[in-house]
Amino acid sequence: MQENINIQNKKASFKYHVQKKYVAGMVLTGLQIKSIRLKKVNIDYAYCSFDLNELFLYNINFENATSNNKNNTVKLLLNKRELNKIKKESMAPGLTIIPLKIFLSQNGFAKIQIGISKGKKNYDKRQSIKQREAKVKIGRIMKKS
Repeated sequence: MQENINIQNKKASFKYHVQKKYVAGMVLTGLQIKSIRLKKVNIDYAYCSFDLNELFLYNINFENATSNNKNNTVKLLLNKRELNKIKKESMAPGLTIIPLKIFLSQNGFAKIQIGISKGKKNYDKRQSIKQREAKVKIGRIMKKS
């Protein structure tokens, strides 16, 4: 059986308010899928953008593959209806498309979850830090008793 692969963009929930999520396929080479299976992929600084009515993922870092600019770009596979819908939604000011996680489907295909997101302000980020620290503090108190 295959191992469950789930590569998260840990900075996404801290930096953005995710409004809608979509799942897309990816066009990958052999070395790129090998990197995903070895969990040696970094999507923290990646973003999605439209180019000639096609959605591409930029700045994805595959550690096994040779590093060149062409290698850092991956085409995303979506239906035409979904592409048009995402394009309309992302045209609003302040919204961007970011990758949230990469996973393998039951058939073994690499999929990516993307989200239409709005950036958080600094006071929102401070609020997130306070909530996270409060959870840790409550966890420590519960563990002691």
